[in-house]
Amino acid sequence: MAVNIIKIKSFDFALRIVELYKFLCADKKEFVLSKQILRSGTAVGALIREAEQAESKLDFIHKLSIAQKEANETDYWLELLYQSEYLNETQFQSLKKDILEINKIVASIIITTKQRIGKK
Repeated sequence: MAVNIIKIKSFDFALRIVELYKFLCADKKEFVLSKQILRSGTAVGALIREAEQAESKLDFIHKLSIAQKEANETDYWLELLYQSEYLNETQFQSLKKDILEINKIVASIIITTKQRIGKK
């Protein structure tokens, strides 16, 4: 069975987001932005998992497109947490690198799938 890199990376990222949420609540006493990033940051992997069971190629693309939107939203919350000094630069850069990589992989999968549909 082939290794599903995006499935692994998105799950690992979701675990990091859960840890970030706990840190923001416990150490920074931040309860609003932390819930936003928890929701969007964990939704990425959930949508990727959901896409595995898509009913068609178009449904697959649709689910991954929503995952891409959630990744973009997560990037926004990371930026806001950093600019508002809830995250230090090291924390921010590490998480930002991961979400950008996930977003690039998802975009590539969407493009490849669209091309394959067009060839039929």
